[in-house]
Amino acid sequence: MYAWNARPDPSRSPTGRLCPQGILFVLYTGIAWQKLPVELGLCFGQTCRRQLRRRREAGVFDALHRVLLAELNAARLNDRTCACGNAATCT
Repeated sequence: MYAWNARPDPSRSPTGRLCPQGILFVLYTGIAWQKLPVELGLCFGQTCRRQLRRRREAGVFDALHRVLLAELNAARLNDRTCACGNAATCT
């Protein structure tokens, strides 16, 4: 049993491990947060939505974007010859 001031390992908590899986599932499938299937054993949809908002506000995704771009540039895999500003200019 935990003491009142002790915190459990965040990697074992539902929000530390299962919410990212739930967030990816919702973003990939396009379902509503409330429709996240309980059978998957993930967090509730609203919990995942709150965690996504908190991580976005904390700058997690901006940092992830910078790291991914740096790694792509280092591996010379960041080919921008086919990039476009919007869908109207894509060929």
